Amino acid sequence: MKITLIKPKIGDLMNSTYIDEARMEPLQLGVIAGFTPKNIELKLYDDRLEKIPYDEPTDIVAITVETFTAKRSYEISREYMKRGVKVIMGGMHSTLFPEEVEEHADSIVIGDAETVWLEIIKDFNNGKLKKRYYGKTEIIQNNSFPRRELFKNKGYLKISLMQFSRGCTNKCNFCATSKFFQGKHYCREINEVIREIKEQKLKFIFFVDDNIIANKIKAKGLFRQLIPLKIKWVSQASLDMLEDEELMNLMVKSGCLGHVIGFESTDLKNLDSMQKSINISNDFDCYKSAIKKLRKWGLQTWAAFTVGHEHDTIDSIKKLTDWAIKNKFTFAAFNILMPYPNTPLYEKLKKEKRLLYGGKWWLHKDYRFNYASFIPKNMTPEELTEAAFNARKRFNSYSSIFRRAFDFKTNMRSIEKFWIYLQYNPLFRRETFKKQGMHLGKNL
Repeated sequence: MKITLIKPKIGDLMNSTYIDEARMEPLQLGVIAGFTPKNIELKLYDDRLEKIPYDEPTDIVAITVETFTAKRSYEISREYMKRGVKVIMGGMHSTLFPEEVEEHADSIVIGDAETVWLEIIKDFNNGKLKKRYYGKTEIIQNNSFPRRELFKNKGYLKISLMQFSRGCTNKCNFCATSKFFQGKHYCREINEVIREIKEQKLKFIFFVDDNIIANKIKAKGLFRQLIPLKIKWVSQASLDMLEDEELMNLMVKSGCLGHVIGFESTDLKNLDSMQKSINISNDFDCYKSAIKKLRKWGLQTWAAFTVGHEHDTIDSIKKLTDWAIKNKFTFAAFNILMPYPNTPLYEKLKKEKRLLYGGKWWLHKDYRFNYASFIPKNMTPEELTEAAFNARKRFNSYSSIFRRAFDFKTNMRSIEKFWIYLQYNPLFRRETFKKQGMHLGKNL
C-alpha cells in the first residue's frame, strides 16, 4: 500500500510559478506520517517547491487544506480523483467549512486527524471509507513523533517545527484558531516533547503553538526541562506572559529568542470590538510598558497586526506603521483582516452584506493574495489593500531595516540575534513584493 501526502501552495504569480523562499517543514503531514504503519510506503510532495507527479501510482492521497490553499487543494484533488485515486482532506478549512471541502474529496477529517488516521487506513483496506471522520482535538501526537526523514533535501529553513500545545483560550472574533478549538487549549506530555527534541538534529526550534504560555504552570514545567538541552527556540505567545516574572525568567534561561505576538491594533476601540481583551490592561498605554518589558528580557518580537477593523482609517494604518518602526520590532506583519468562514467576523460581515467576491473569496477567480475581501467602514476595499501593502513596504524598506537593527537590547543583544535579524529581514522583504497580488490556485 502507498500513501501520498501533499502540502498545497497558495497559488502562482501573474506570469510564473511561485517558489516560497521562506518555506518551513509541513509539520502536520510529518505528524500524520508518524502515525502511519511502517509497512506502508509514504511519499511527501510539497507543492510550494516541486511538481506533483499525478501519474505516479498511489492508493491514497492526503491533502492538508487551509483557507488560502483551498482552491489549489481542489485542483490537486481533481487530478487524482479522475485517475481513480482516493483523496482524503483535512486541515483547518476542512473543519471550518466541511460542506464545501467534502465536495472535493472522497473523505474529510473534521478536527485533528491523528486520532482517526489508523481508522481511515483500515476502512480504506476494507472498502468502507466514510465520508466524514471526526478527530479529537484534545490529544496531541500521543507518543508519536513526526517522520522528519520526509523533509530531507527539500530546502526548508534550518529550523525544526514542533508543538507543545494547541489552541488558545482567547476568543478573538476574526480568529480561525479560536473557532477550530472553541477557545480551549491542550498540552502534550512534557517528557514526550523533550524526547522529540533529543531525537532530531536541529537545535533551533519553532514551537508552532497558538499560544505557548496559555497554561502558565505547564509552560514553566516545559521551560525548566528545556534549560539543560541548550537549544534556541521561538514561538507564539500573548502579552500576559509579562505579568509573571518566574515564567519570563525560565523562558529566557531555556533559550527563548523571541515570539510572534498578536498586538493586532493600538486602538482600544478596535481591541474591544475584536474581543482581544487579553491585550487590554487597566492602565493601557499603547503597549508602552509591555514593550519596555520585552526589551528588558531581550526578546525579539514579530509583531502581528491586523488592519481593516471598524475604527481603522488610512491615516491610522500609516501611524501604526510609524509606531512599529519606531519600536524597532525585529519583524512585523500587517495583515488585512480576513473573514474566515464560520468565524464570528464572517457571520457579522455576511449579515451586514459587506462580504465581497460572493462571500467565498478564497475560491473567486478575481481575488488576489493580500487583497481586501470585504467592505471596510472608513475606506474602500482598494484603499485598504493599498494601505496594508504600503505598511509592509515601509516596514520592510532598506531604511527601516537599517534603523530597526540598532536596538542593543534586542536585535543587537547578541551575535546570534543579530544574525537572525540580518538573515530573515531581506528574505521577508523579497516575499512582501513577490507575493502581493498573486493568484490563488494554479495560474492557468
